Amino acid sequence: MDRVRQVETGAWPRSRRGRDEFGTLVHKLGIVFVALTLVVGLGAYFGWTPRLTAPSGTPENATEGPSASGPGLSLERPPKPPAVLTALDSRPAATRRGVERMLAAAATDRSLGRHVGLVVESAGSGRALYESGGSDLVTPASTLKLLTVAAALATLGPEHRFDTTVVRGRGPRSLVLVGGGDPLLTDRDRGRESASDPRQASLQDLARSTARELRREGVRRVQLGYDASLFSGPSVSPAWEPSYVPDFVVSPITSLWVDEGREVRGQTNRVVDPSAEAAARFARLLGEERITVSGTITQTKAPAAVDLVATVQSRPLDEIAQHALEQSDNEAAEVLLRHTAIAGGRPATFKGGVATVEAALTDLGIDMSRARIYDGSGLSRDDAVPLSVIVDVIQLALSPDHPELRMAAVGLPVAGFTGSLDYRFVDDAADGRGLVRAKTGTLTGVHGLAGLVTTADGELLVFAAVADEVPVVRTLDARAQLDEIASLLAGCGC
Repeated sequence: MDRVRQVETGAWPRSRRGRDEFGTLVHKLGIVFVALTLVVGLGAYFGWTPRLTAPSGTPENATEGPSASGPGLSLERPPKPPAVLTALDSRPAATRRGVERMLAAAATDRSLGRHVGLVVESAGSGRALYESGGSDLVTPASTLKLLTVAAALATLGPEHRFDTTVVRGRGPRSLVLVGGGDPLLTDRDRGRESASDPRQASLQDLARSTARELRREGVRRVQLGYDASLFSGPSVSPAWEPSYVPDFVVSPITSLWVDEGREVRGQTNRVVDPSAEAAARFARLLGEERITVSGTITQTKAPAAVDLVATVQSRPLDEIAQHALEQSDNEAAEVLLRHTAIAGGRPATFKGGVATVEAALTDLGIDMSRARIYDGSGLSRDDAVPLSVIVDVIQLALSPDHPELRMAAVGLPVAGFTGSLDYRFVDDAADGRGLVRAKTGTLTGVHGLAGLVTTADGELLVFAAVADEVPVVRTLDARAQLDEIASLLAGCGC
């Protein structure tokens, strides 16, 4: 896929090619260094970093070392070593004047077009350091996923999982494959996993468990149906561009699919009917387990009295949330929107999900009165939110009062290393590499970046920047300029 995307597609990550062994080693050492930097910065913010100065008095469980003197030897105690690090709570704080002076030219660069919003705050305190167009409505593009993920975490909880099940149908020896809305369900074993690409629940595992139970009962032939009724309403938003589905930008949204409706995992092409395709693949997997599926596979409704045959569970919601943010996964975000609606007692539709997201964020103290939202992924060009709302969501995710939301902040891509920022902040704006965690947002003419940055003084800042009237010919320039703004904040000694 071309690195310059008109729309963030949430395609599965691919390995980089052509990197020699030395480059790989350097890259890995860089990741280790950056990871340590992020741990220290975030640890200081959350109070996890050990004390860097000795506490007054002696702890009750402390033991004294051996005497500095011995038989025939008299030594003075060595002098106290000078402090190497300044106590974290004494680090200087950025000033509004300093940040405004530093960003004045960058925030008004012509490459960003005629409408730019930029807000910078100190993390935790919410102390305003820069604001230009913060109350304006902007087209959020994929930065809207921050709102969807935060609402899902608040409504469902970070440990929530989604089940894909096989139940007995109404007829003898009939089975129904029931979609539980696992956005990352696959049909193959996964030998490797990472935090942003976790090991998914697999139809292959489900087929093995189903076949094992059937063989125990002496059953070798079954009829199969599938139930994808958990989500209701249209599977394609009327607020999306008509070309999105036929051009493989996004799949029709359903509670039962394999690899998010892709023909081949990691590629962009989608199937026409993701639920029917998932059922067909499940039938083939049963065949590999010596269970024959006879007759036509039909869409049906599972009996109300569930007789469970087998089940597989998704990864916890916080891992799915991290994947959705790091990879800017449109399908995952739309599925989470519907689960949020169900948890809020509303229909699992675009409208029901949006209403629940707005209600959940309002309950958390965020003013959603001016927001206009039509989906969970930000694909709609009709979405419009105040930039301050995006900043408020990130601040909430950092708050010690809301640990359930933490993944909406720490799950963001790392500049130059992971997800949708893996190839940015490398050649240009390299000062921000590893020091910026941010959600990207991209539509034609719209470019955004929102997240966290650790300054040269060790202060954690929250920022959001969206330019939504960018001339197409300035696409690359606008994106580079947003990276430059974040890098300037990383170098801030202001």
